[in-house]
Amino acid sequence: MQISLKPEQEKFIVEKLKQGKYQSIDELLALAFQLLEEHDYKEKQLLELREKIAEGTEQIRQGKVVDGELVFQQLREKLEQMEKG
Repeated sequence: MQISLKPEQEKFIVEKLKQGKYQSIDELLALAFQLLEEHDYKEKQLLELREKIAEGTEQIRQGKVVDGELVFQQLREKLEQMEKG
């Protein structure tokens, strides 16, 4: 595979290598690919979160909600029962 770099990209890579931060282009590219994978994973998480928010917003619009205080009270009661139990 052959990759073409823009002059500013090549200059950036050369500078990083000169600084001694990376020992080789392979090391620098390995990190770049790792960061790209992390970026893709975070984008996927963000998309899933947006879908959940949209779903929750629709449920609220339809009146399908639960009183938060009631939920916490029920959880407290279950915890108390478990502690006694």
